[in-house]
Amino acid sequence: MALDGKTAIVTGAASGIGYAIAERLLREGVRVVLADIDAEKGAQAVEDLEKLGEVRFVKTDVSKSLDVHNLVASTIDALGDIDILVNNAGIVHGADFLDLKEEDFDRVIGVNLKGAFLVGQAVARYMVEKVKTGGAAGSIINMSSVNAVFAIANQVPYSVSKGGMNQLTKVMSLSLAPYGIRVNAIGPGSIMTEMLASVNADPAAKKRILSRTPLGRIGEPKEIASIAAFLASDDASYVTGQTIYADGGRLPLNYTVDVKETDD
Repeated sequence: MALDGKTAIVTGAASGIGYAIAERLLREGVRVVLADIDAEKGAQAVEDLEKLGEVRFVKTDVSKSLDVHNLVASTIDALGDIDILVNNAGIVHGADFLDLKEEDFDRVIGVNLKGAFLVGQAVARYMVEKVKTGGAAGSIINMSSVNAVFAIANQVPYSVSKGGMNQLTKVMSLSLAPYGIRVNAIGPGSIMTEMLASVNADPAAKKRILSRTPLGRIGEPKEIASIAAFLASDDASYVTGQTIYADGGRLPLNYTVDVKETDD
């Protein structure tokens, strides 16, 4: 994929999909800055990944513009460039629409959507100036979800934030296309992360997920990482403004499928 020597920022990279993306990029020869609000997990991630290549951690609350400024400045100071941004940081808060508190709505939107805007804008400004001085155009990848299309009644701000992420991806792609900077999104379905661990341990809940997943299994973080690596590479040089859904066939489905009985 010819990513060797490039530099990436991956937000929400201390665990889950973000960690898997960072690992895949490192295996492709990319220098990676992990950004996450959890300093302990971030330090552990660096320790686990540094055998694969050059990796650093910057503690970052993506909803805070000062933190975002520090993230971008620290990356440029340490590594001298930014070629790839993966806006992956995201949180959830479960509450019915009638019970949802304003501060919880703001908190989820602040991380999931405002955070992607703040980091995306800061990195894009750097990328544009680089292009103007003869440098190569970069790639920005936002993390959406099938919940940008579906609605979950007790996940109001999460669903709203992911719908907004798709539109943010489109407007960013149009704004940055004149500079050759590509912006795309990935929309995962059910992926085996910590967020799904409790569901996977509940046979009834797992069966419910599989009943709406034609491929008949829960996805793995590395499968999302593969898409991110593709979108970051020149193999996707004519792809921008798109959301690629990796959901095991869930979005096209308007019924449930039979699930094979298993012992686990």
